[in-house]
Amino acid sequence: MSSLLTAVLAVVIAATVTIVIDEILHKVVRRVGRRSPLAADLARKVRRPFLVTTVLVAVQQAIRVFAGDFSFRAGVLHSLVLLCIASSAWLVAAILLVCEDVALAKWRTDVPDNRKRRRLKTQVVMLRRVTVAAIVVLTVGVMLMTFPGIRALGASLLASAGLLSVVAALAAQSTLGNVFAGIQLAFSDAIRVDDVVVVEQEWGRIEEITLTVVVVQIWDDRRLILPTSYFTTKPFQNWTRTGSAVLGTAEVDVDWSTPIEPLRSELQKVCEGSDLWDGRVCVLQVTEAIGGMVRLRALVSAEDAGALWDLRCLVRERLVGWIWEHQRDALPRMRAELRQVEATPQTRRGTARVYSTGLDATSEQARVFSGGDDGDTRGIAFGGPDPVAVSRS
Repeated sequence: MSSLLTAVLAVVIAATVTIVIDEILHKVVRRVGRRSPLAADLARKVRRPFLVTTVLVAVQQAIRVFAGDFSFRAGVLHSLVLLCIASSAWLVAAILLVCEDVALAKWRTDVPDNRKRRRLKTQVVMLRRVTVAAIVVLTVGVMLMTFPGIRALGASLLASAGLLSVVAALAAQSTLGNVFAGIQLAFSDAIRVDDVVVVEQEWGRIEEITLTVVVVQIWDDRRLILPTSYFTTKPFQNWTRTGSAVLGTAEVDVDWSTPIEPLRSELQKVCEGSDLWDGRVCVLQVTEAIGGMVRLRALVSAEDAGALWDLRCLVRERLVGWIWEHQRDALPRMRAELRQVEATPQTRRGTARVYSTGLDATSEQARVFSGGDDGDTRGIAFGGPDPVAVSRS
């Protein structure tokens, strides 16, 4: 039998035996997966990469051991080595992703007060991206090192690695800065997925965090895309940093004659009658009393930012409606006092004298540049040169 036929026969037998063994193992893992979520996830997501990897390894070893020497043996073996490296990387990535999915499934975020869960989700998602990127880079590097020419080229480039690293760092300074900022955000707990933030004067929710950008879903369903370095270099508001419960205000301007206690009782009724209120804070205070109006601030609390917004609007609406229905006199007013003064010849002459003489009607103590030795001195100093003296000269 020729070496080529031996190689083909060895490949068929090795692949068949490996597929049979993999099928048996898959059934065993599926049965175990009825009681273990991890085993069930492994049976679904790791079956293909495991099957491809084991078949390639079996075929490669069969050719090495049983196949004789044929014309393109070296090329076939090298191709199988490259495929084995790629499939092994696929298998490792699949196993790591399964472990991350199990961690995410254990810590759900669709529950109230999910700060710790959102923190873990953010870190796991960032680790997943870093893991996949690292596996791809390492796999490509290992595959390239199997070529003798590239291996020699790599050895020669090590001598100038310092210069190349400096050039690469300068060229990719902003990109690398965003990457490191993304890793810092994942582990500094500054922001997490589903955090409610106010950034660039926009109120929204952290929808996604990648190595380079952060996607903020604004309340009206727009998306604000910001580089990760933004959140490490500029201030922003995080409403769910330590908890999802938040406070908010609703302000109403009323007249000075408005009784406050009835409005305070009405605010308490509004909060107690709404399921948006979490029962913590319900306060009505006078925060300003200037400009002809009194400003009332209703401070209320809710379990999250969305409920707080609706509660603030509800409180403002109910207070305005109650004032209009029960205390219409409490609406803001603009007051003006008008007096009618009878003009006499003496007052007219006095007024004319004031407007005609100007400073003569004022007190001398109110003068700065005249009306005394000091004032006259200052007047001469700030009056400029004497026109008569200038004309004579």
